[in-house]
Amino acid sequence: MESLARGGTRWKRFAVVMVPSVAATAAIGVALSQGALAASFSVSGQQFKVSTDRLEGTGFVQYGAVDAQKDGKQVPVAVSAFSDAKIKNLCQSVVVPVPVFGDVSMKLMAGGGATPVVAKNLYIDLDQLNADATFKNINIGVAAGSTSKGPGMKKGDKADPGSFAQEADKATLTGVQQTAWATTAGTFKLSGLQMKVSKGKNECY
Repeated sequence: MESLARGGTRWKRFAVVMVPSVAATAAIGVALSQGALAASFSVSGQQFKVSTDRLEGTGFVQYGAVDAQKDGKQVPVAVSAFSDAKIKNLCQSVVVPVPVFGDVSMKLMAGGGATPVVAKNLYIDLDQLNADATFKNINIGVAAGSTSKGPGMKKGDKADPGSFAQEADKATLTGVQQTAWATTAGTFKLSGLQMKVSKGKNECY
């Protein structure tokens, strides 16, 4: 069974775009020259934008959860995860307001050449997505705690194990644009990594 979807933020069609965010966030405070990384990352109280031309992943699971920000605010999110993924032409941007100086942007790009970004055991907490998405062997409406196709629920997530979830053997997304709050990664490799910090707003889309 395959399902094709396009457009905004419908819960049952929330596609998986966690990998680009994970890869981009990894660039902050990590030795970028190493290429292969393993860690957990989050941007507390700060959204970031991600775009990618194409994402192909296997072992997909998605469920609802609540993120607690450092100021105590709770944000409802869709947590999406892949066991393995490849991303073509990744871009991630974060805009940080600096007192007196103004906005400062960080933009990261990778996987723009012949070698894509490669990721394993990835999670992303997102609240908006636009993309064309194709799912292979998708199950919609399974319990979040009983999924079997992906890496399962992230440890420590504030989510009901019996709540709504979906899973698929494979997901392919094209024309991806998303906003996210936090990411967690197993390992990933950033090919052709480029990062730029500039004054003002310089976002991926």
